[in-house]
Amino acid sequence: MSEADPASLDVCYLTTTGRHSGRPHEIEIWFARSEGTVYLLSGDRDRSDWVRNILVSPAVTLRIGDRKRLTKARVVRDPDEDALARRLVVEKYEARGEGDLSTWGRTSLVVAVDWVG
Repeated sequence: MSEADPASLDVCYLTTTGRHSGRPHEIEIWFARSEGTVYLLSGDRDRSDWVRNILVSPAVTLRIGDRKRLTKARVVRDPDEDALARRLVVEKYEARGEGDLSTWGRTSLVVAVDWVG
């Protein structure tokens, strides 16, 4: 797996710290990457546990393939970055035959994670 371009993989793994328990919680999630940022979409918006965890403690671990980063996550507020992220994630997975993701892509909450190095 180390030979594959990490951005081409289907999923990444995000570990957040539980806002109540303080324990690590890992999810498998779709993603798209643009330069030094990884974008994730939350269909449940800020009702998702992983998003709620980030809002309390933005320190996360992100694993893509065999590469792992300790980094920070943030909810995207900038309209231009938001539009870019939605387009990148939706195009990546629609191209893989995941069907029409336009509603999900339009209504999800965008989260950015730094992926530098």
